[in-house]
Amino acid sequence: MTEAATRFDYIIIGAGSAGCLLAKRLSEDPHVSVLLIEAGGRDNYPWIHIPVGYLYCIDNPRTDWRFRTIPISGLNGRSLLYPRGRTLGGCSSINGMIYMRGQARDYDHWAEVTGDSAWRWDACLEDFKRHEDHYRLDPGADGDVEHQRFHGHGGEWRIERQRFSWQVLDDFAAAAQQAGIPATDDFNRGDNEGVDYFEVNQRSGWRWNTAKAFLRGALARPNLTLWHSSMVERLLFETTSRDESDTKEADAPEGEQQPRCTGVRVRHAGKARAVRANREVVLSAGAIGSPHLLQLSGIGPRELLEQYQIPVLKEAPGVGENLQDHLQLRAVYRLRDAKTLNTMANSAWGKMRIAWDYLVKRSGPMSMAPSQLGIFTRSSEDQPWPNLEFHVQPLSLEAFGQPLHDFPAITASVCNLNPTSRGSVRIQSTDPSHGPKIAPNYLSTEEDRKVAADSLRVVRRIVQQAAFAHYSPQEMKPGTDFQSDEELAKVAGDIGTTIFHPVGTAVMGGREDPMAVVDSHLRVHGVSGLRVVDASVMPTIVSGNTNSPTLMIAEKAADWIKRGV
Repeated sequence: MTEAATRFDYIIIGAGSAGCLLAKRLSEDPHVSVLLIEAGGRDNYPWIHIPVGYLYCIDNPRTDWRFRTIPISGLNGRSLLYPRGRTLGGCSSINGMIYMRGQARDYDHWAEVTGDSAWRWDACLEDFKRHEDHYRLDPGADGDVEHQRFHGHGGEWRIERQRFSWQVLDDFAAAAQQAGIPATDDFNRGDNEGVDYFEVNQRSGWRWNTAKAFLRGALARPNLTLWHSSMVERLLFETTSRDESDTKEADAPEGEQQPRCTGVRVRHAGKARAVRANREVVLSAGAIGSPHLLQLSGIGPRELLEQYQIPVLKEAPGVGENLQDHLQLRAVYRLRDAKTLNTMANSAWGKMRIAWDYLVKRSGPMSMAPSQLGIFTRSSEDQPWPNLEFHVQPLSLEAFGQPLHDFPAITASVCNLNPTSRGSVRIQSTDPSHGPKIAPNYLSTEEDRKVAADSLRVVRRIVQQAAFAHYSPQEMKPGTDFQSDEELAKVAGDIGTTIFHPVGTAVMGGREDPMAVVDSHLRVHGVSGLRVVDASVMPTIVSGNTNSPTLMIAEKAADWIKRGV
């Protein structure tokens, strides 16, 4: 490879949800060159594309980084598998496919803490709509003026209704309404309170990941280069003065000496090489990968970097801190005379029927998202907004990866949308291939423990309603022996697990905030030529699933990058 070939205008690290969108948007200008680097391989593993295939993608080295947390005291000393996508499409290739934006107040809060109205809900809504292709706006569909106000059509990101429903979930939804939770027909208008089936990122029964959505077609452009199976080992820098830099922080003092990110060192095709960026390097490696790479490159907490003898390029105490995630508590109920996936999948005839339905109609259980029915509600009457999300499934098992139970059952997983517990992501080696130390610190605050106890009581209230009574539900997890706040909080530590929504490890905020890593346009404080564009920049976790908000962030960033602001 010649020296000229190792220079690009933009280098994007990570071909996940944000990176794929950025690559398409930036390469729309034929006069710029874009390099997209992905540590994982192509998304040609068949199970990526069959919706139920997430079962075979999580904890699979072909598609998953296979991280694990440290033992967590709030989970009674347990360590968790911590899946992160390692393939084209990133987590959109292995996630639950649920299309969810969160609540309007999430984005209004971001605008408040950053001082930038670009993050208000009304402004973010336009970025959500820009890449949407919503089924309700298809020709002949039931979309109305209200749907046109809140949704887009003709974009890359396909959103469809699920292709399979269950009577047991319909009855659970009816019970939720009897328990005082209203029905809704759209979780994505800014107030997601209610119960309904989730909408999903699928197209005609196939998973629709961001590699399909944004890279297909774009990779034919001569100015977009993809290097997959290539690990970025560190960022490269030069020191420049403020007035010599063309991409910089808007509020950096004139003449200030600051490092400029000029490229990356990447292991590609079996060789380590330096690749230079004429304009910007964009870090889109996710809430685990982005802080890890920043720390390896000398941007992070001084004490941590010095512990591993990494020269401190820029002291940034917030890098890797403020980790937030949604902890799901899996409540399992054994049922009588119910058709669930347990009963279907535990017979030869049932398995044949499942395969036939998908082969012929792209329907049935193989087309299912991991969770079908959604509920957003409050853990108690004194909560000012919906602070719980339920993912309800017509199945049960002891733990992820284990066989389904041989009796009919449902699982109602509930998570605290606004946890106050904060964790961290920190290097534990100077070897880039050695994963970081992940410490989510779930249930480390009294508020989170109280919400956990109350949320399990909400599940009990729903299953006790008349609409569900004919199933004679029997609580298997957590078990009726647990009643007090203390007992329920402790058992929450036994049954809780991640729902795969880590955010916040490189948060945006003003220079006056010592923990802010990037400014409101996602430029790294004190460093020119470098942005972080992924879920790590969220100051607070959204009140819902995190994939589509990450795409919105990338949509906004692509516009800023192209305008040089």
